[in-house]
Amino acid sequence: QSSSLAGIMLLEVFLVLGTVIIYFLLSKKKEEALPFKEGWWGKGQKPDTQEDTTIWPFKVETTEEDLSDLLRRLDQARFTEPLEDSCFHYGANSVYLRKVVSYWKKQFNWKKQVEVLNKYPQFKTKIQGIDIHFVHVKPRNLPEGQSAKPLLMVHGWPGSFYEFYKIIPLLTDPASHGLSDEHIFEVICPSIPGYGFSEAPHKKGFNSVSAASIFYELMLRLGFSEFYAQGGDWGWLICTNLAQIAPNHMKGLHLNLASVTNMGFIHLLSILLGRYFPRVFGFQEEDVRRMFPFLQKGLYRILLESGYAHIQATKPDTVGCGLNDSPVGLAAYILEKFSTWTDLEFRNLEDGGLERQFNLDDLLTNIMIYWVSGCIVSSMRFYKENLQKGIGRQKHEKLTVQVPTGIASFPNEVMHTPQAWAQKKYTNIVSFHFMPRGGHFAALEEPELLAEDILQFVGKVEKEQLWRKK
Repeated sequence: QSSSLAGIMLLEVFLVLGTVIIYFLLSKKKEEALPFKEGWWGKGQKPDTQEDTTIWPFKVETTEEDLSDLLRRLDQARFTEPLEDSCFHYGANSVYLRKVVSYWKKQFNWKKQVEVLNKYPQFKTKIQGIDIHFVHVKPRNLPEGQSAKPLLMVHGWPGSFYEFYKIIPLLTDPASHGLSDEHIFEVICPSIPGYGFSEAPHKKGFNSVSAASIFYELMLRLGFSEFYAQGGDWGWLICTNLAQIAPNHMKGLHLNLASVTNMGFIHLLSILLGRYFPRVFGFQEEDVRRMFPFLQKGLYRILLESGYAHIQATKPDTVGCGLNDSPVGLAAYILEKFSTWTDLEFRNLEDGGLERQFNLDDLLTNIMIYWVSGCIVSSMRFYKENLQKGIGRQKHEKLTVQVPTGIASFPNEVMHTPQAWAQKKYTNIVSFHFMPRGGHFAALEEPELLAEDILQFVGKVEKEQLWRKK
Protein backbone atom coordinates (compact mmCIF):
# COMPACT_ATOMS: atom_id res chain seq x y z
CA GLN A 1 0.00 0.00 0.00
CA SER A 2 2.81 2.41 0.87
CA SER A 3 4.44 1.92 -2.54
CA SER A 4 1.16 2.66 -4.36
CA LEU A 5 0.73 5.77 -2.17
CA ALA A 6 4.23 6.89 -3.12
CA GLY A 7 3.36 6.27 -6.76
CA ILE A 8 0.24 8.41 -6.51
CA MET A 9 2.20 11.20 -4.79
CA LEU A 10 4.86 11.09 -7.49
CA LEU A 11 2.17 11.23 -10.20
CA GLU A 12 0.63 14.27 -8.49
CA VAL A 13 4.02 15.97 -8.37
CA PHE A 14 4.54 15.42 -12.11
CA LEU A 15 1.01 16.62 -12.89
CA VAL A 16 1.66 19.80 -10.90
CA LEU A 17 5.02 20.19 -12.63
CA GLY A 18 3.44 19.76 -16.05
CA THR A 19 0.77 22.34 -15.27
CA VAL A 20 3.36 24.83 -14.01
CA ILE A 21 5.60 24.36 -17.06
CA ILE A 22 2.67 24.88 -19.45
CA TYR A 23 1.64 27.96 -17.45
CA PHE A 24 5.13 29.45 -17.73
CA LEU A 25 5.33 28.70 -21.46
CA LEU A 26 1.98 30.35 -22.13
CA SER A 27 2.39 33.37 -19.88
CA LYS A 28 5.30 35.19 -21.48
CA LYS A 29 5.22 38.61 -19.83
CA LYS A 30 5.23 41.81 -21.86
CA GLU A 31 8.61 43.39 -21.37
CA GLU A 32 8.77 46.83 -19.81
CA ALA A 33 11.72 48.99 -18.90
CA LEU A 34 12.21 50.27 -15.38
CA PRO A 35 11.56 54.03 -15.23
CA PHE A 36 14.52 56.28 -14.50
CA LYS A 37 14.08 57.73 -11.00
CA GLU A 38 14.36 61.52 -11.10
CA GLY A 39 14.99 62.32 -7.46
CA TRP A 40 16.40 65.21 -5.50
CA TRP A 41 18.30 64.17 -2.38
CA GLY A 42 19.85 67.44 -1.23
CA LYS A 43 18.90 69.37 1.92
CA GLY A 44 15.65 71.29 2.09
CA GLN A 45 13.73 72.46 -0.97
CA LYS A 46 15.01 71.75 -4.47
CA PRO A 47 16.36 75.01 -5.94
CA ASP A 48 14.94 76.34 -9.22
CA THR A 49 18.38 76.75 -10.76
CA GLN A 50 19.82 74.12 -13.09
CA GLU A 51 22.23 71.67 -11.48
CA ASP A 52 25.92 72.41 -11.88
CA THR A 53 27.37 69.47 -13.83
CA THR A 54 31.02 70.28 -13.12
CA ILE A 55 33.33 67.34 -12.32
CA TRP A 56 36.16 68.23 -9.95
CA PRO A 57 39.20 66.26 -8.71
CA PHE A 58 39.10 64.80 -5.22
CA LYS A 59 41.76 63.48 -2.87
CA VAL A 60 41.35 61.63 0.41
CA GLU A 61 42.61 63.88 3.20
CA THR A 62 42.36 63.67 6.98
CA THR A 63 43.45 66.09 9.66
CA GLU A 64 45.72 65.55 12.65
CA GLU A 65 42.69 66.26 14.86
CA ASP A 66 40.82 63.35 13.23
CA LEU A 67 43.73 61.02 13.90
CA SER A 68 44.38 62.07 17.48
CA ASP A 69 40.64 61.74 18.21
CA LEU A 70 40.72 58.22 16.75
CA LEU A 71 43.76 57.22 18.83
CA ARG A 72 42.16 58.57 21.99
CA ARG A 73 39.05 56.45 21.34
CA LEU A 74 41.15 53.36 20.59
CA ASP A 75 43.07 53.92 23.86
CA GLN A 76 39.86 54.17 25.85
CA ALA A 77 38.18 51.08 24.36
CA ARG A 78 36.38 48.72 26.76
CA PHE A 79 36.55 45.04 25.86
CA THR A 80 34.34 42.19 27.03
CA GLU A 81 35.84 38.77 27.69
CA PRO A 82 34.61 36.31 25.05
CA LEU A 83 33.16 32.95 26.07
CA GLU A 84 35.70 30.13 26.18
CA ASP A 85 36.08 28.33 22.85
CA SER A 86 33.46 30.56 21.20
CA CYS A 87 35.75 31.61 18.30
CA PHE A 88 33.58 33.69 15.90
CA HIS A 89 30.32 31.83 16.59
CA TYR A 90 29.03 34.66 18.79
CA GLY A 91 30.34 37.36 16.46
CA ALA A 92 33.71 39.11 16.50
CA ASN A 93 35.98 37.55 19.13
CA SER A 94 37.40 40.25 21.39
CA VAL A 95 40.67 38.40 22.10
CA TYR A 96 41.46 38.81 18.42
CA LEU A 97 39.87 42.27 18.35
CA ARG A 98 42.42 43.45 20.95
CA LYS A 99 45.20 42.36 18.58
CA VAL A 100 43.59 44.28 15.72
CA VAL A 101 43.29 47.41 17.88
CA SER A 102 46.88 47.08 19.03
CA TYR A 103 48.00 46.83 15.37
CA TRP A 104 45.76 49.78 14.49
CA LYS A 105 47.38 51.96 17.17
CA LYS A 106 51.01 50.91 16.82
CA GLN A 107 51.66 49.63 13.30
CA PHE A 108 48.94 50.71 10.92
CA ASN A 109 50.17 53.64 8.86
CA TRP A 110 47.10 55.56 7.73
CA LYS A 111 49.14 58.25 5.99
CA LYS A 112 50.71 55.58 3.80
CA GLN A 113 47.26 54.10 3.08
CA VAL A 114 45.97 57.56 2.11
CA GLU A 115 48.73 57.61 -0.51
CA VAL A 116 47.52 54.18 -1.70
CA LEU A 117 43.94 55.48 -1.90
CA ASN A 118 45.09 58.53 -3.85
CA LYS A 119 47.17 56.57 -6.37
CA TYR A 120 44.11 56.36 -8.64
CA PRO A 121 42.41 59.54 -9.89
CA GLN A 122 39.26 60.39 -7.91
CA PHE A 123 36.56 62.92 -8.63
CA LYS A 124 33.27 64.32 -7.39
CA THR A 125 30.25 65.70 -9.19
CA LYS A 126 26.80 66.79 -8.00
CA ILE A 127 23.90 64.62 -9.20
CA GLN A 128 20.28 65.01 -8.02
CA GLY A 129 21.38 67.34 -5.23
CA ILE A 130 24.24 65.32 -3.67
CA ASP A 131 27.99 65.01 -4.26
CA ILE A 132 28.94 61.71 -5.88
CA HIS A 133 32.48 60.42 -5.40
CA PHE A 134 34.10 58.09 -7.92
CA VAL A 135 37.43 56.61 -8.93
CA HIS A 136 38.12 56.81 -12.69
CA VAL A 137 41.13 54.95 -14.06
CA LYS A 138 42.03 55.04 -17.75
CA PRO A 139 44.56 52.65 -19.30
CA ARG A 140 48.07 54.10 -19.54
CA ASN A 141 49.12 52.48 -22.79
CA LEU A 142 46.44 51.36 -25.26
CA PRO A 143 47.65 49.24 -28.17
CA GLU A 144 47.31 50.91 -31.58
CA GLY A 145 43.77 50.94 -32.94
CA GLN A 146 42.19 49.76 -29.69
CA SER A 147 39.79 51.75 -27.52
CA ALA A 148 39.10 51.21 -23.82
CA LYS A 149 35.72 49.84 -22.82
CA PRO A 150 34.02 51.72 -20.00
CA LEU A 151 33.27 49.47 -17.01
CA LEU A 152 31.23 50.65 -14.04
CA MET A 153 32.06 48.65 -10.89
CA VAL A 154 29.79 48.98 -7.87
CA HIS A 155 30.63 47.86 -4.32
CA GLY A 156 28.26 46.91 -1.49
CA TRP A 157 28.02 46.91 2.30
CA PRO A 158 30.23 46.85 4.38
CA GLY A 159 32.67 47.36 1.54
CA SER A 160 33.78 50.44 -0.36
CA PHE A 161 35.35 51.59 -3.62
CA TYR A 162 38.66 50.34 -2.15
CA GLU A 163 37.54 46.74 -2.76
CA PHE A 164 38.41 47.26 -6.44
CA TYR A 165 41.98 48.54 -5.97
CA LYS A 166 43.56 45.15 -6.66
CA ILE A 167 41.45 44.34 -9.72
CA ILE A 168 41.70 47.78 -11.42
CA PRO A 169 45.25 47.20 -12.80
CA LEU A 170 44.23 43.78 -14.13
CA LEU A 171 41.43 45.38 -16.15
CA THR A 172 43.18 48.58 -17.28
CA ASP A 173 46.46 46.83 -18.13
CA PRO A 174 45.72 43.10 -18.49
CA ALA A 175 48.84 42.29 -20.57
CA SER A 176 51.24 43.31 -17.76
CA HIS A 177 49.46 40.83 -15.49
CA GLY A 178 49.56 37.84 -17.81
CA LEU A 179 45.97 38.30 -19.02
CA SER A 180 44.68 38.68 -22.57
CA ASP A 181 44.71 42.30 -23.74
CA GLU A 182 42.07 41.73 -26.38
CA HIS A 183 39.79 43.90 -24.25
CA ILE A 184 41.05 46.75 -22.10
CA PHE A 185 38.87 48.79 -19.76
CA GLU A 186 38.64 52.22 -18.26
CA VAL A 187 37.17 51.60 -14.85
CA ILE A 188 34.71 53.82 -12.98
CA CYS A 189 34.13 52.90 -9.32
CA PRO A 190 31.65 55.23 -7.60
CA SER A 191 30.84 55.26 -3.90
CA ILE A 192 27.14 54.51 -3.36
CA PRO A 193 25.48 57.67 -1.95
CA GLY A 194 25.76 57.42 1.84
CA TYR A 195 28.93 55.30 1.55
CA GLY A 196 32.52 56.49 1.75
CA PHE A 197 33.02 59.88 0.17
CA SER A 198 29.68 60.16 -1.63
CA GLU A 199 27.28 62.48 0.19
CA ALA A 200 24.44 60.75 2.01
CA PRO A 201 20.88 61.41 0.80
CA HIS A 202 19.07 63.89 3.06
CA LYS A 203 15.61 62.56 2.18
CA LYS A 204 13.89 59.25 2.86
CA GLY A 205 13.36 56.71 0.10
CA PHE A 206 16.81 56.47 -1.51
CA ASN A 207 16.90 52.86 -2.74
CA SER A 208 18.76 50.77 -5.32
CA VAL A 209 16.75 52.24 -8.23
CA SER A 210 17.69 55.76 -7.02
CA ALA A 211 21.36 54.74 -6.91
CA ALA A 212 21.12 53.14 -10.39
CA SER A 213 19.55 56.33 -11.78
CA ILE A 214 22.35 58.44 -10.32
CA PHE A 215 25.05 56.14 -11.72
CA TYR A 216 23.35 56.16 -15.11
CA GLU A 217 23.50 59.96 -15.07
CA LEU A 218 27.16 59.74 -13.98
CA MET A 219 28.06 57.48 -16.94
CA LEU A 220 26.27 59.79 -19.39
CA ARG A 221 27.98 62.81 -17.83
CA LEU A 222 31.35 61.10 -18.38
CA GLY A 223 30.40 60.70 -22.04
CA PHE A 224 29.61 56.98 -22.08
CA SER A 225 26.46 56.08 -23.97
CA GLU A 226 27.48 52.39 -24.03
CA PHE A 227 29.17 50.65 -21.12
CA TYR A 228 29.56 47.46 -19.11
CA ALA A 229 28.63 47.13 -15.43
CA GLN A 230 29.87 44.78 -12.70
CA GLY A 231 28.76 44.26 -9.13
CA GLY A 232 28.34 42.02 -6.12
CA ASP A 233 26.42 42.62 -2.87
CA TRP A 234 24.37 45.85 -3.31
CA GLY A 235 26.34 46.39 -6.51
CA TRP A 236 24.47 43.35 -7.87
CA LEU A 237 21.11 45.05 -7.35
CA ILE A 238 22.17 48.54 -8.42
CA CYS A 239 23.73 47.23 -11.66
CA THR A 240 20.70 44.98 -12.24
CA ASN A 241 18.39 48.00 -11.90
CA LEU A 242 20.65 49.99 -14.22
CA ALA A 243 20.33 47.22 -16.83
CA GLN A 244 16.54 47.52 -16.46
CA ILE A 245 16.58 51.33 -16.73
CA ALA A 246 19.02 51.57 -19.66
CA PRO A 247 18.99 48.26 -21.57
CA ASN A 248 20.07 49.98 -24.79
CA HIS A 249 23.08 51.58 -23.15
CA MET A 250 24.43 48.65 -21.15
CA LYS A 251 26.40 46.26 -23.34
CA GLY A 252 26.76 43.62 -20.66
CA LEU A 253 26.13 42.98 -16.97
CA HIS A 254 28.63 40.94 -14.94
CA LEU A 255 27.71 39.80 -11.43
CA ASN A 256 29.56 37.91 -8.70
CA LEU A 257 26.32 37.58 -6.76
CA ALA A 258 22.95 36.99 -8.39
CA SER A 259 20.13 36.74 -5.93
CA VAL A 260 16.54 36.16 -7.00
CA THR A 261 14.06 37.99 -4.79
CA ASN A 262 10.88 37.02 -6.60
CA MET A 263 10.49 33.33 -5.79
CA GLY A 264 7.88 31.43 -7.80
CA PHE A 265 6.25 28.07 -7.29
CA ILE A 266 8.94 26.32 -9.37
CA HIS A 267 11.67 27.66 -7.04
CA LEU A 268 9.86 26.26 -4.01
CA LEU A 269 9.31 22.92 -5.72
CA SER A 270 12.99 22.76 -6.65
CA ILE A 271 13.93 23.34 -3.00
CA LEU A 272 11.78 20.35 -2.00
CA LEU A 273 12.66 17.99 -4.84
CA GLY A 274 15.78 19.35 -6.54
CA ARG A 275 18.07 17.08 -4.57
CA TYR A 276 16.27 13.97 -5.89
CA PHE A 277 15.47 15.14 -9.43
CA PRO A 278 18.22 17.68 -10.19
CA ARG A 279 17.87 17.48 -13.96
CA VAL A 280 14.13 18.15 -13.88
CA PHE A 281 14.94 21.53 -12.29
CA GLY A 282 18.05 22.22 -14.35
CA PHE A 283 20.42 21.78 -11.41
CA GLN A 284 24.01 20.70 -11.92
CA GLU A 285 25.94 18.50 -9.48
CA GLU A 286 27.68 21.55 -8.07
CA ASP A 287 24.30 23.24 -7.43
CA VAL A 288 23.16 20.19 -5.45
CA ARG A 289 26.43 20.13 -3.49
CA ARG A 290 26.16 23.81 -2.56
CA MET A 291 22.42 23.89 -1.81
CA PHE A 292 21.51 20.68 -0.03
CA PRO A 293 20.52 19.68 2.57
CA PHE A 294 18.54 22.91 2.16
CA LEU A 295 17.58 23.32 5.82
CA GLN A 296 21.27 23.50 6.81
CA LYS A 297 22.73 25.21 3.75
CA GLY A 298 19.76 27.43 2.99
CA LEU A 299 17.26 28.27 5.67
CA TYR A 300 19.38 27.89 8.85
CA ARG A 301 22.32 29.65 7.26
CA ILE A 302 20.19 32.62 6.25
CA LEU A 303 18.63 32.83 9.72
CA LEU A 304 22.06 32.60 11.38
CA GLU A 305 23.69 35.17 9.15
CA SER A 306 21.00 37.77 8.48
CA GLY A 307 20.37 39.33 11.91
CA TYR A 308 22.32 42.44 10.87
CA ALA A 309 20.05 42.87 7.83
CA HIS A 310 16.90 42.73 9.97
CA ILE A 311 18.27 45.44 12.27
CA GLN A 312 19.44 47.60 9.36
CA ALA A 313 16.16 47.15 7.49
CA THR A 314 14.16 48.30 10.51
CA LYS A 315 16.12 50.57 12.93
CA PRO A 316 19.49 51.38 11.35
CA ASP A 317 19.98 54.68 13.20
CA THR A 318 19.81 53.12 16.68
CA VAL A 319 22.65 50.65 16.33
CA GLY A 320 24.41 53.10 14.01
CA CYS A 321 24.81 55.59 16.89
CA GLY A 322 27.11 53.19 18.73
CA LEU A 323 29.13 52.27 15.64
CA ASN A 324 29.60 55.89 14.61
CA ASP A 325 30.87 56.73 18.10
CA SER A 326 33.24 53.80 18.64
CA PRO A 327 35.95 52.80 16.17
CA VAL A 328 36.38 49.46 17.97
CA GLY A 329 32.66 48.77 17.75
CA LEU A 330 32.73 49.69 14.07
CA ALA A 331 35.70 47.39 13.44
CA ALA A 332 34.03 44.47 15.25
CA TYR A 333 30.82 44.92 13.28
CA ILE A 334 32.54 45.11 9.88
CA LEU A 335 35.30 42.53 10.48
CA GLU A 336 32.76 39.88 11.45
CA LYS A 337 31.28 40.16 7.92
CA PHE A 338 34.70 39.95 6.29
CA SER A 339 35.26 36.75 8.24
CA THR A 340 31.99 34.86 7.77
CA TRP A 341 31.21 36.00 4.23
CA THR A 342 34.66 34.99 3.05
CA ASP A 343 34.23 31.47 4.42
CA LEU A 344 31.56 30.23 6.85
CA GLU A 345 34.09 27.78 8.31
CA PHE A 346 36.07 30.76 9.60
CA ARG A 347 33.54 30.92 12.47
CA ASN A 348 35.51 28.02 13.97
CA LEU A 349 38.71 30.06 14.30
CA GLU A 350 39.55 32.46 17.12
CA ASP A 351 40.88 35.04 14.65
CA GLY A 352 37.93 34.51 12.28
CA GLY A 353 40.43 33.53 9.54
CA LEU A 354 40.66 37.21 8.70
CA GLU A 355 44.33 37.20 7.78
CA ARG A 356 44.11 34.08 5.62
CA GLN A 357 42.51 35.93 2.73
CA PHE A 358 43.20 39.58 3.60
CA ASN A 359 45.84 41.61 5.38
CA LEU A 360 45.12 43.99 8.26
CA ASP A 361 46.20 47.04 6.25
CA ASP A 362 43.47 46.39 3.67
CA LEU A 363 40.84 45.56 6.27
CA LEU A 364 41.62 48.64 8.35
CA THR A 365 41.72 50.88 5.27
CA ASN A 366 38.14 49.85 4.47
CA ILE A 367 37.13 50.47 8.10
CA MET A 368 38.89 53.86 8.06
CA ILE A 369 36.89 54.90 4.98
CA TYR A 370 33.75 54.36 7.08
CA TRP A 371 35.27 56.04 10.14
CA VAL A 372 36.72 59.21 8.62
CA SER A 373 33.66 59.85 6.44
CA GLY A 374 31.28 59.04 9.32
CA CYS A 375 29.11 57.10 6.90
CA ILE A 376 28.19 53.93 8.81
CA VAL A 377 24.62 55.07 9.67
CA SER A 378 23.77 56.27 6.16
CA SER A 379 25.27 53.10 4.66
CA MET A 380 23.06 50.94 6.89
CA ARG A 381 19.93 52.93 5.99
CA PHE A 382 20.19 51.56 2.45
CA TYR A 383 18.80 48.28 3.84
CA LYS A 384 15.70 50.01 5.18
CA GLU A 385 15.12 51.89 1.95
CA ASN A 386 15.41 48.68 -0.10
CA LEU A 387 13.58 46.26 2.18
CA GLN A 388 10.90 48.19 4.06
CA LYS A 389 8.23 47.48 1.44
CA GLY A 390 8.88 43.74 1.71
CA ILE A 391 10.74 41.33 -0.55
CA GLY A 392 9.37 40.72 -4.04
CA ARG A 393 6.96 43.67 -3.94
CA GLN A 394 8.79 46.30 -5.98
CA LYS A 395 8.50 46.84 -9.71
CA HIS A 396 12.15 46.08 -10.44
CA GLU A 397 11.80 42.68 -8.76
CA LYS A 398 9.00 41.71 -11.13
CA LEU A 399 10.84 42.76 -14.30
CA THR A 400 13.40 40.59 -16.07
CA VAL A 401 16.83 41.67 -17.35
CA GLN A 402 17.41 41.38 -21.12
CA VAL A 403 20.99 42.65 -21.17
CA PRO A 404 23.66 39.96 -21.84
CA THR A 405 24.67 38.69 -18.39
CA GLY A 406 27.71 36.91 -17.00
CA ILE A 407 27.65 35.33 -13.56
CA ALA A 408 30.71 34.25 -11.56
CA SER A 409 29.39 32.01 -8.78
CA PHE A 410 31.86 31.83 -5.90
CA PRO A 411 31.68 28.73 -3.67
CA ASN A 412 31.79 30.51 -0.29
CA GLU A 413 29.02 32.99 -1.01
CA VAL A 414 26.54 32.78 1.89
CA MET A 415 23.65 31.81 -0.41
CA HIS A 416 24.01 29.95 -3.69
CA THR A 417 21.81 30.86 -6.67
CA PRO A 418 21.78 28.15 -9.36
CA GLN A 419 21.74 29.18 -13.01
CA ALA A 420 18.27 27.64 -13.38
CA TRP A 421 16.95 30.20 -10.85
CA ALA A 422 18.97 33.12 -12.18
CA GLN A 423 17.70 32.40 -15.71
CA LYS A 424 14.16 33.40 -14.70
CA LYS A 425 15.37 36.91 -13.88
CA TYR A 426 18.32 37.25 -16.27
CA THR A 427 16.91 35.89 -19.52
CA ASN A 428 20.14 36.32 -21.49
CA ILE A 429 22.88 34.57 -19.45
CA VAL A 430 25.85 34.13 -21.79
CA SER A 431 28.30 32.84 -19.19
CA PHE A 432 27.78 31.17 -15.81
CA HIS A 433 30.84 29.79 -14.05
CA PHE A 434 31.31 27.95 -10.78
CA MET A 435 34.46 29.62 -9.49
CA PRO A 436 37.11 27.33 -7.96
CA ARG A 437 37.48 29.30 -4.70
CA GLY A 438 36.53 32.57 -3.03
CA GLY A 439 33.60 34.16 -1.25
CA HIS A 440 31.57 37.34 -1.03
CA PHE A 441 34.28 39.99 -1.45
CA ALA A 442 35.48 38.54 -4.76
CA ALA A 443 37.31 41.58 -6.15
CA LEU A 444 39.40 41.85 -2.99
CA GLU A 445 39.82 38.12 -2.30
CA GLU A 446 40.38 36.76 -5.81
CA PRO A 447 41.06 39.69 -8.17
CA GLU A 448 42.71 37.48 -10.84
CA LEU A 449 39.83 34.99 -10.94
CA LEU A 450 37.24 37.74 -11.16
CA ALA A 451 39.21 39.71 -13.78
CA GLU A 452 39.58 36.60 -15.96
CA ASP A 453 35.86 35.94 -15.75
CA ILE A 454 34.98 39.54 -16.68
CA LEU A 455 37.43 39.45 -19.61
CA GLN A 456 36.06 36.20 -21.05
CA PHE A 457 32.46 37.44 -20.62
CA VAL A 458 33.14 40.71 -22.44
CA GLY A 459 35.00 38.71 -25.10
CA LYS A 460 31.85 36.68 -25.76
CA VAL A 461 29.58 39.72 -25.87
CA GLU A 462 31.89 41.62 -28.23
CA LYS A 463 32.63 38.68 -30.54
CA GLU A 464 28.98 37.84 -31.07
CA GLN A 465 27.80 41.49 -30.80
CA LEU A 466 25.21 40.18 -28.36
CA TRP A 467 23.98 43.55 -27.14
CA ARG A 468 23.06 44.56 -30.70
CA LYS A 469 20.70 41.62 -31.11
CA LYS A 470 17.50 43.16 -29.83
